Amino acid sequence: MTKGFKYRTVSVTCAVLTAATSLFASAVANAGVPDCGDDHWVSNWSASPTNAIGGLEAVAAGVAVSPAGTGLTSNQTHRVVVTPHRGGERVRIHLSNRFGSEPVTFTRVTIARQKDGAAVEPESVRQVLFNGGSESTTAAPGSEVVTDPVPIAFSAFEPLAVSIYVDRAPTDVTGHDLGNATSYLTAPGLGDHSMDTGADAFARTITRVSFVSRMDVVAPTDVTTVVAFGDSITDGHVGNDPLGAPKTVGVVDQNVRYPDFLQRRLDEAGGRAVVTNAGIGGNRLTRDTPSEFPKFGLSGVSRAQADVINQAGVSDVIVLMGINDIGTPIGVTYEEVVAGYTNVIDQFHGAGLSVHLGTLLPASNSVTHGALSIPPAEPVRARINSWIRSQRLSDSVIDFDAALRDPDNHSILDRRYASTDNLHPNPGGYKAMAAAVDIAKLAGDRCTAEAGQ
Repeated sequence: MTKGFKYRTVSVTCAVLTAATSLFASAVANAGVPDCGDDHWVSNWSASPTNAIGGLEAVAAGVAVSPAGTGLTSNQTHRVVVTPHRGGERVRIHLSNRFGSEPVTFTRVTIARQKDGAAVEPESVRQVLFNGGSESTTAAPGSEVVTDPVPIAFSAFEPLAVSIYVDRAPTDVTGHDLGNATSYLTAPGLGDHSMDTGADAFARTITRVSFVSRMDVVAPTDVTTVVAFGDSITDGHVGNDPLGAPKTVGVVDQNVRYPDFLQRRLDEAGGRAVVTNAGIGGNRLTRDTPSEFPKFGLSGVSRAQADVINQAGVSDVIVLMGINDIGTPIGVTYEEVVAGYTNVIDQFHGAGLSVHLGTLLPASNSVTHGALSIPPAEPVRARINSWIRSQRLSDSVIDFDAALRDPDNHSILDRRYASTDNLHPNPGGYKAMAAAVDIAKLAGDRCTAEAGQ
């Protein structure tokens, strides 16, 4: 029987009080009982902020930053391309300074339908406003801001370009490290090109997502959001060599992550759910990122609220996380991973979400989860998967392991589905993951399902 949507509540904690007023107001507005006679906001694209880049790392990426305390100014326009999973006619955009060390002012923001590369369709350009009509806004360190609603018509999987002019470069730029999509930058100091329809000023390309963390769209009340919550496997990483360097050809701009394939399955079946991606490459369930690798993000336990519960219209979450906890460097214990699952399931159930827990994929012939893992990762993975299959805490189990493992050796991926690093699936593997999801167990009509109970 389809599980009815549980209406969620948001409690105010000291941690929430540190967020921007606009972000808090958005979270509260998304909570509580929906008006079943009206449309509502649902998330239709997300890229969880991983860290903020500054210094030489930013310079190497072509991102303008100002060393702290120098008073130096620069300016730059970021043209961030996002591919929403549901079309619509009215959106709002979330801009993040979650990991920034100082305020950042978004001087001018526009949105348009992408034409080709950095070029956009001229008739589609819309200026984005804030706080009831202001052209610019400032995000405090650790906060996010949400734009006013913007009228723009677009279809599902139609790329949109969000152009952000920052007239004073911040010390560091919050973003999502593994975008698997091409975005564009002007050279630092080139000025405001947010209204440009051509590509000439955007000479630099980047696959990191700067500032933009989510997009919401107005949808009928029976539409809900399903959040895919995980690590690089959810994020769509495809290994290009045994050490896991990212493959770009056939991956970047192709929308071949498992949440992309899952969205297509839902659409073909006439489903009403929108799948968003809250995966972070290198992410762990139980531990925050080591300081040496900030792009791996906060732990799943730490970011469940910000990256899943706070999404608009969310009803379900698919959890696939834990493989990085048990691999290189020294892995955590089985007991710690189970405690992590219990923690996030409790968080999600406390917010009224249905939880679908995925088994961990095999990787015993990979560098990080093979002979170099301490303790050996495979026995721990097998024990964790046994627990996942037998536990009754989650609302359902998705057996990704059974769908992708080699039929003759259950400790490795089927060669048809493995990328070169033997840890991440290839695009065919991501499609097989989406096929393993029982879509009948995902979100249905929030109103009729509840009324039928």
